[in-house]
Amino acid sequence: MKKLNELVNKYSYNIEYDQENNIFIGRCAELPSLTAHGDSQELAFKEIKMAVLETLKWMKEENEIIPEAFSLHRYSGEFRVRMPPEKHRRIAIEANFQGVSMNQFIVSKL
Repeated sequence: MKKLNELVNKYSYNIEYDQENNIFIGRCAELPSLTAHGDSQELAFKEIKMAVLETLKWMKEENEIIPEAFSLHRYSGEFRVRMPPEKHRRIAIEANFQGVSMNQFIVSKL
């Protein structure tokens, strides 16, 4: 149980305000189907963390794969993107006009 509590604290959370319902909604990036709400940001954060903990307990009991926290994953800094050749050509031309590599050009657009 202590291990699950520690993992809950390493997950990535987002709290958004829902103006229509006048509540704050909490989400966990590692478990995107979960949501929780509260009247304040603090309460929504507390509620989503409780929902995540209960979900992880259930997943453990059911021998489901528990998602790795994004904060614990080692990223290489590289990823491949497939695109139509025409778009690739336009990016190469624009990067050249700007005097930067295609990689630098794309990163600047992100």
